[in-house]
Amino acid sequence: MLLFCLVLSVQAETIKTNVRSDAMDKDIPCVIITPDNYNPNETYPVIYLLHGYSGNQNSWPDLKKDLPEIATQDSIIFVCPNGENSWYWDSPLNKDSQFETFVSKELISFIDKNFSTQNDRTGRAIAGLSMGGHGALWLAIRHQDVFGAAGSTSGGVDIRPFPDKWEMKKQLGEYESNKDRWNSHTVINQIDKLQNGNLAIIIDCGFNDFFFEVNNNLHDALLKQGIDHDYIVRPGEHNSKYWNNSIDYQILFFKKYFKR
Repeated sequence: MLLFCLVLSVQAETIKTNVRSDAMDKDIPCVIITPDNYNPNETYPVIYLLHGYSGNQNSWPDLKKDLPEIATQDSIIFVCPNGENSWYWDSPLNKDSQFETFVSKELISFIDKNFSTQNDRTGRAIAGLSMGGHGALWLAIRHQDVFGAAGSTSGGVDIRPFPDKWEMKKQLGEYESNKDRWNSHTVINQIDKLQNGNLAIIIDCGFNDFFFEVNNNLHDALLKQGIDHDYIVRPGEHNSKYWNNSIDYQILFFKKYFKR
């Protein structure tokens, strides 16, 4: 029945639907934005956009109201899932929070089955803000067979300086008694999985953002490892005004990647 409804509404700019997660035994709300001129006989690249802490599947469509126009102009599909406050991990403590599996496997499978996508890593990018910036890099680095490009805007790319913030303890346990787990679940400690050129990466952060230092540290770590990436620093704070502007540059980066 769900597939039938999607086929009927596929010409719409914005589709709101639930995607089943067997890993979590629940339905996850998602927003899918297709071009006005969507043609099932053509194939489209997909950009997955991840929200931040306390956000939901409507965060990006509400923040960036011209996403439907961008989708039409650039022939891109945007997918915005609800990631709850998961930090996009498969939580070792909470079986109801398995969002690494959901996004990297279950959601990808659903989108590729129900839409005319470029069904390989060269047609997929993932980006996010704040918690979602962490999530985008976490997922892309760990699933380079799925995603070819990744972006983080104002991302929490090293969680360890913030042990009591944003419900991370619910997913990982207390920091002091679970340091190994926290060390293994932070993006900056995943970059040893990268080889230069295997993943197109763009990172940005406003210099008045409380995540500015951890983004600089990630930039330095990538340089030290010889991983090419775009790193943009601009005026701005951790807010919607900054993200509304910064995502334009990330979408441009992904467009160039898709054309390679």
